[in-house]
Amino acid sequence: MKFFIDTANLDEIREAYALGVLDGVTTNPSLMAKEGITGQKNIIAHYKAICDIVDDNVSAEVISTDYDGMIKEAMELVKISDKIVVKIPMIKDGVKAIKHLSSKGIRTNCTLIFSAGQALLAAKAGASYVSPFIGRLDDISFDGLQLIEQIVEIYDNYGFETEVLAASVRHTMHLIQCAEIGSDVVTCPLKVITALLNHPLTDSGLATFLADHAKGNK
Repeated sequence: MKFFIDTANLDEIREAYALGVLDGVTTNPSLMAKEGITGQKNIIAHYKAICDIVDDNVSAEVISTDYDGMIKEAMELVKISDKIVVKIPMIKDGVKAIKHLSSKGIRTNCTLIFSAGQALLAAKAGASYVSPFIGRLDDISFDGLQLIEQIVEIYDNYGFETEVLAASVRHTMHLIQCAEIGSDVVTCPLKVITALLNHPLTDSGLATFLADHAKGNK
């Protein structure tokens, strides 16, 4: 399973990368705005800074909702680095854009996936990744993990190469359950990744080992 961090904060990206488990980064306009990054020139520069930190897989989102606009933005984004994956919304023109970009060898991440049917369309169009938002589905009393399971099964049935990227992952149980189901990727905040480190028995066991070592050296 690949671990992506869902943020535009450079310090968080550096920390996750230093941990040695980071495979990529996902961003969106909301995350950029949260960091105070506005204006196309500044956004492009920020994506470049992210690419300078990580090894690969930086999802950069278009903001156009028409086919021509998405293609134009995508071609600008891929000029930043070969690490860029163009993030395209699951709308009619988005599917068309994914088909065009994939035919040119440009990687895409189809975002805002909320149904297996949407995921099937994205895979048929050649998306590199699909991003089902499991936390947002949970918010409306729908089992987001069930959607991941459906998509994984459909892709396995037909040998689609599109990778399932579980998004809106909010806690460690989401992450572990995605791993059990077979999601190819999870993207989540840094706190979810670092929370995997924690267990009270690890803490108490280490404290005992250190205390016993200290006794033996008196």
